[in-house]
Amino acid sequence: MKTIGIQGGKGSFSEEAANLFCKNHGISDSKIIYQISSEQVLHEVENNQTEYGIIAMENAQGGVVIESVEALSKYRCDIIEMFHIPVNQNLLGVAGTNIGDIMEIHSHQQALRQCKDYLSEHFWSRPLIEEDDTAEAARRLAEGKLPPNAAVIANEACAELYNLEILEKSIHDLKHNLTLFLGIKKLEAE
Repeated sequence: MKTIGIQGGKGSFSEEAANLFCKNHGISDSKIIYQISSEQVLHEVENNQTEYGIIAMENAQGGVVIESVEALSKYRCDIIEMFHIPVNQNLLGVAGTNIGDIMEIHSHQQALRQCKDYLSEHFWSRPLIEEDDTAEAARRLAEGKLPPNAAVIANEACAELYNLEILEKSIHDLKHNLTLFLGIKKLEAE
C-alpha cells in the first residue's frame, strides 16, 4: 500500500488532488495521511514516513501558497507531477444558521483570499479568522470548537462529511478557480 501525505484534512481540496494523483499514476492501493501543513508533508516524505506528498503551490486568485514555498526551502524532494484541480469554495455553517446570524468567518488564508470580493461585499464588518486548513475549520465548527454563529469557507464535501449546511455555494471571486498542486516523493541520492 502506497502512503500519501497531504496538506489538508479529510474533505479538503488536497484530498481531491491526492485522488487525482493516484488515478494519474495508476496507484490503486493507497492510504491518505492527513498531515495538514506543507511542512509536515515534506518532512514525512524526506524522512521516509510517507512515499508521496501532495501540496498546494498556487491558486489562480489567491496567488502563491506561502507555506508551501517556505516548506520547499527547508526540505529536498523530487517533484513528480504538477497539476491543477478546480476549487469550488462554499460558505458552510451549523444547520439552521442564517447568513445574517454569522459573526465571524474561519478558513485557510488562501480560501479567504479567493473569496475576497464576496467577503467584502457581504461580511465587511465581520472578522475573518485564518485557520490551518479549510477542512479542519469545518470539522472544528461541527465539533463545537468554533462559535455556533461562525461560518467556514470550505469544499462542498465538508458539508456532508461534517453535517454542516451549505449557506452559499461557489463564493470564490474567480469563476474558473484553479489550484496548482505538486505531487512529490523523496529525492533519491545521486
